[in-house]
Amino acid sequence: MNTYRIYEDLRSSLGEEAARSLAHTLGPMFEELGKTVTKAEFQELNATLGRLAEAQERTEGKVAQLAEGQADLTVAQARTGAQVAELAQAQARTETQVAELTLAQTRTEAQVAELTQAQTRTEAQVAELTQAQTRTEAQVAELTQAQTRTEAQVAELAQAQARTEAQVVKLTQAQTRTEVQLAALTQVTQSLVVEGGRQATRLDAVLGRTFEMQFRDRLTSYLGRLMRRGKLLRNDEVLEAIEQAVDAGEADEVLRADAIATGVIDGVASHVVVEVSITCDTDDIDRAARRAGILQQAGLVAVPLVACEACSRESLAYARSRQVRVWCNGAILDAAA
Repeated sequence: MNTYRIYEDLRSSLGEEAARSLAHTLGPMFEELGKTVTKAEFQELNATLGRLAEAQERTEGKVAQLAEGQADLTVAQARTGAQVAELAQAQARTETQVAELTLAQTRTEAQVAELTQAQTRTEAQVAELTQAQTRTEAQVAELTQAQTRTEAQVAELAQAQARTEAQVVKLTQAQTRTEVQLAALTQVTQSLVVEGGRQATRLDAVLGRTFEMQFRDRLTSYLGRLMRRGKLLRNDEVLEAIEQAVDAGEADEVLRADAIATGVIDGVASHVVVEVSITCDTDDIDRAARRAGILQQAGLVAVPLVACEACSRESLAYARSRQVRVWCNGAILDAAA
């Protein structure tokens, strides 16, 4: 039997795929039957063909059902196509989101790397803090012991404070008595100071007057190296020499000099105007210069001089600036420039 013919007969009813498959199956079978068919075999073949016809009918029913299903599948295919288009759009959005997630993942991985490093540093710091905690606990233990000792010392200090307060009470009472005695002594001391001041003033005056009288008496010998042929002048002699050239006030100022003498100084007839003081100060220097200046106004050669027992460097320098000579303890300290 021709296989193609079987295919052509079955194609319209079964469809191409089913007809082709069945033709390939029946073709070889009919060829074999043509070669070795017996009556019994032929009868069996007829029975087989009957069964095949029945199967063919069932197949055609199924094909009809498949045709109906094919129409349903076409509709479903259309819906599936729309869904596929939607899925394609969703896929595109998903891919965009995946790209964004990939970038986010990259950033996350970098952050995770940083966090890993930070974790490593944190672990190192925790280790250091653990060691520091151990040391702190040891220090706390030492402080606890020190606190115990301190509390014991505070207790001792409290007892000592109590004893000290008792002593302070006694000292306060003694201080009160001392203050009363000190007030009395202060009054006595003040009286002694006032009296001592009066005595010192009187003593200075006596010493100054004594030194002045001594210097006047020995003026020519004390000034022998400065002034030759020296002579101490009386007040009336001084007044006669200047009263025609100066006014009364200036004349009185000159007469208040401690001593005025005449003699030859450096080959020139001169007058020496002397201020006598235990200790040379600027007032003595100014008086000597002022009174010698009045004599100079009267046309006389006058040399100011301070006679003393003590003279500071400052006073000596001031005397030099005022052109005043200083005699101290038997010697001329500095000639005026």
